[in-house]
Amino acid sequence: MKLNIKDKFNSKLPADPILENTRRQVTNACFSYVTPKQTSKPELVHVSPEMLHNLGIPEKDAKSDIFLNVFTGNQVLPNTKPYAMCYGGHQFGNWAGQLGDGRAINLCEVEHQSKHWQLQLKGAGETPYSRTADGLAVLRSSIREYLCSEAMFHLGVPTTRALSLALTGDKVLRDVMYDGNPAYEKGAIVCRVAESFLRFGNYQIFAARQDKDTLKTLVDYTINNHFSHLGTPSKATYIQFFKEVSERTLEMIIHWQRVGFVHGVMNTDNMSILGLTIDYGPYGWLEGYEYGWTPNTTDRQHKRYRYGNQPNIGLWNLLQLANALYPLIEEAAPLETILNKYKTDFESGSLNMMRSKIGLYCEEETDVKIVQALEDVLHLTETDMTIFFRNLSSFKTENPTEGLNLINEAFYKPNEIVGNIEKRWNDWFNSYAKRLQSETLSNTERRKKMNAVNPKYVLRNYMAQLAIDAADKGDYKLISELFNMLKKPYDAQPEYDKWFAKRPDWARHKVGCSMLSCSS
Repeated sequence: MKLNIKDKFNSKLPADPILENTRRQVTNACFSYVTPKQTSKPELVHVSPEMLHNLGIPEKDAKSDIFLNVFTGNQVLPNTKPYAMCYGGHQFGNWAGQLGDGRAINLCEVEHQSKHWQLQLKGAGETPYSRTADGLAVLRSSIREYLCSEAMFHLGVPTTRALSLALTGDKVLRDVMYDGNPAYEKGAIVCRVAESFLRFGNYQIFAARQDKDTLKTLVDYTINNHFSHLGTPSKATYIQFFKEVSERTLEMIIHWQRVGFVHGVMNTDNMSILGLTIDYGPYGWLEGYEYGWTPNTTDRQHKRYRYGNQPNIGLWNLLQLANALYPLIEEAAPLETILNKYKTDFESGSLNMMRSKIGLYCEEETDVKIVQALEDVLHLTETDMTIFFRNLSSFKTENPTEGLNLINEAFYKPNEIVGNIEKRWNDWFNSYAKRLQSETLSNTERRKKMNAVNPKYVLRNYMAQLAIDAADKGDYKLISELFNMLKKPYDAQPEYDKWFAKRPDWARHKVGCSMLSCSS
């Protein structure tokens, strides 16, 4: 297996001089060298053909012992020096100090067809940043990350990618719901891939320690290698850098809102500097359209990271990044201007996103009211987000009275659609039909455009859990089925119609299907 190795991060940035793999505070360094833990009986579960191609790895090489050993931590590629990154972060709004790659080990960086990729193993063992944890991952969380990162890419959401999913052959002790009932589970490793895994927290740690020199070194490295179009690092470039990070972050979050994705743990150490969805932990997909829903048990009380609050958290996290960059800029006004622009851009971006979801392409002042009224009626009774918006594309302006029948299968409790709720839905459909008369597209043309932004298939938690349950018994067919289906989430794919359905009742309160912990 030949890879075009082009390591930059660990060759251009300051390294931790201590080579022992012991838990400690790492200062004046961006990373620590560390070797992945040997696994006892590795076994490949699934490999992404698309990512093999992106990295220049022939499919036959993915069946080799070298591939298996490298991507399960048992072999280090020649002329590479694996490492774990140092970073800090705010967790649930509180500064947590040094965090770092506690269970992620960066193998190397690869260039292929003018694209640069960083390869990272998640669950490959302890690092100096593991604190009290074991640095390992289990099969269920690894399946969730592997499937979802690839699914998100095909939905058009900026994201890290996944190359491979493998079992380690080792058992890992986990308390899945943090309720004092730990149990041994199958260990697993995902090889995830991105242009970079740099996070807001990488910059925060140096600002918090008043280590301006290392902060400047890292920011300059980031600009030179990932934002080179901005020009030579300078005060003006730092401001433009923050502006672009802000824009990319907002773009990502609006995509999340569009498809109904809830990250679950938007700590600043889980925010990519490139605006990528990163760290698939206790994420979830909206079943019922609900602003207040969060999939994270740890967030159950305060719901900081609920669906409707994700744009606000994005802004809060950007404020923390602005504070980290301030020592290099020493001027608050340009940073405040960028943060204020995020607010106005969200208002317009969110409205335009909702317009596209309901097929409004000729902007009118009344669109704000149409969208707000829709969001209100969607909250009247539990209404499946994915099914509602997908079926709405079949609405015909000449038949507004058919609106409720069209979306009936999206209701979890159809018997509640009576009286005032029924009236408010019919009122909305009437106003919607009237508004559509201003559009120039035919019903067929509008349906095609709406179906391009409203997916038919998303990785609902119960679907991932079914794949996990089967895989735990050694059956990986469902992983392959979901992986292939989710490559074309906007296509009809009638052979997969069984997955275009509401969450079943058995999954409403089942662990892994409704609420998840940070160890999920």
